[in-house]
Amino acid sequence: MAAVTLFAVPVALLVSPLVGAIVAAIGLLLILVRHNLYLTQLVQWTHEPIGTPLPHAFGVWDFVFSDLNRRSRQASEARERLSAALDRFREASQAMPDGVMYLSHTGTIEWMNYQASIDFSLDEERDRGAQVTNLVRQPDFVHYLDKGHYDEPFLFHPIHRKGAALLVQVIRFGDHRKMVISRDVSHIEKLETMRRDFVANVSHELRTPLTVVGGFLETVIDAEDDLDLADRNHYLGLALEQSGRMRRLINDLLTLSALETGAPQPAEELFDVGGIVREIGRETEALSGGRHTVVVEVDCDCKCQGSPKELHSAFANLASNAVRYTPDGGTVTLSWQLGKNGVGKYCVRDTGIGIAPEHIPRLTERFYRVDRGRSRETGGTGLGLAIVKHVLTRHQCEMKISSRLGQGSEFCVIVPAARIVSCDRPS
Repeated sequence: MAAVTLFAVPVALLVSPLVGAIVAAIGLLLILVRHNLYLTQLVQWTHEPIGTPLPHAFGVWDFVFSDLNRRSRQASEARERLSAALDRFREASQAMPDGVMYLSHTGTIEWMNYQASIDFSLDEERDRGAQVTNLVRQPDFVHYLDKGHYDEPFLFHPIHRKGAALLVQVIRFGDHRKMVISRDVSHIEKLETMRRDFVANVSHELRTPLTVVGGFLETVIDAEDDLDLADRNHYLGLALEQSGRMRRLINDLLTLSALETGAPQPAEELFDVGGIVREIGRETEALSGGRHTVVVEVDCDCKCQGSPKELHSAFANLASNAVRYTPDGGTVTLSWQLGKNGVGKYCVRDTGIGIAPEHIPRLTERFYRVDRGRSRETGGTGLGLAIVKHVLTRHQCEMKISSRLGQGSEFCVIVPAARIVSCDRPS
């Protein structure tokens, strides 16, 4: 406007007022056209994708476009920061070990992480926007959501995951929205079940010998002088036998407890595996008392790194079990051999009663017995294989079991090559 005025006034003074007015009108028209052009460019810019820079301009429009550009950049940077923060939040939520699911005020699914989709058997994309109670229809879960009292978590057993247990907690937030958090506590529930079973089993194992001991002692006390010496000694001998059974059970419990609680491992040393196998062979013959044929096969004398006391106990336990479950006249074979890859293998084979396939995976559980009556008759505590399992684990060994009913069993201990120091094969 100043430029038009400065140009039109001299023209009006020097030429004529009419010409000056015409020049002023043309100048104003040009200014109007330029303003209209910049306004059109501004309107067109508003329809472009976010982040598109504004066109260049002159004069006052240059300042306007510059300010708009600056604000646009600031808004774009703010959106990028918010988007990055949202992405980080989603990544963190996906990485959480617990399931997280957001519900709207009407109970529809707004978002869930991967763990929640597994816990409730849902699909992250397909089920978004659906009513959660239409997808998870177990009455106890629906009742927990509907009742609205979320002070205490809810123990949920999903039917699609057999044996699984989820601790579900609902937290209200925002405008009547809900956050559903699920935590897998299957292992905790399993441990609690094992604890209850353990207490029940120990009580049962101790009750029988205590009853026997108490009964015999009462008999001896009540009979006074009516019992002859032979009967008295017989009853006291049976009581002593039952007390010995309780002592073995308690010793095995203490050993297993020390192994399970990570008690310091005995100092390792080099020892002769072949010598231990031969010694166990002699012990097995003594335990059998001539009722079985005991065969010892050692194809090489190896030096092994480990605890000879613990491994001797584990190896001997497998041999004694073979004697217990092999009828008179059967054969028990103890063998030690070295594979081509340097891995040692100790095996106990018998021609006993065998084990059904469904029992094999559970043999190393505490107090698990295939034949409870026979195990008690032979003095077993039901803890031997559990102790063997922990001893072998401490030595990075593996146990493999194969068996057929009526044909016998084979228990093999695989000793890693890292523990075999040297071997001399007999000439």
